Amino acid sequence: MAVTFDLFGTLVRVDRLDDPAAAVARELRARDVAVPDDWAAAYTERHVDAPEGAEVPLPAHVARALASRGVDAPGNAARRAVVAAFDPEVEVVEGAPEAVAAAREHGPVGLLSNTSVPELARRVLVRAGLRGEFDAVVTSIACGWRKPDARAFETVARQLDCTPDRLVHVGDDPATDGGVDAIGGTFLDVEEVPLTALPAWLDAR
Repeated sequence: MAVTFDLFGTLVRVDRLDDPAAAVARELRARDVAVPDDWAAAYTERHVDAPEGAEVPLPAHVARALASRGVDAPGNAARRAVVAAFDPEVEVVEGAPEAVAAAREHGPVGLLSNTSVPELARRVLVRAGLRGEFDAVVTSIACGWRKPDARAFETVARQLDCTPDRLVHVGDDPATDGGVDAIGGTFLDVEEVPLTALPAWLDAR
């Protein structure tokens, strides 16, 4: 058995930006990028064609949104602005370190997180004191697929050298984390089995 964990809402809680477009705009201006007057609209429009289930990196979206208004973001300004805009305070969920440690006693342990922001998962893991606790860390921006797409779960299963049907995925969102069921794995909802109860749940299997 291999156990994977969702990150946001499962192992950690972070403050969500009330206005992501405004936060990105602020960081773009700090890097001398001209922000279009209708940036709020441009930010919400679709600018990158991607297959169903694919992740679109937010810096690519931001760069295309600017280009749609005739604005060039030189170098890696779009990426740096996005990384700076999404820099949250982190609260570790009760029982998270113990749950990860307990899972390790039963086999390999991985992290599978949806995020379109570069470096975000790594920074959050560092702030949560969980860096280095996983045998595999897979994010949607890195593998290209967002949960609930089966390819996201298959990617982390391969990295853990585990067949998909032996995967137990712990998460807080049935609509996304529950996608593991489609490949024969097991979804464990933290609303039903909180992290503090996970060690006993694993021992009983």
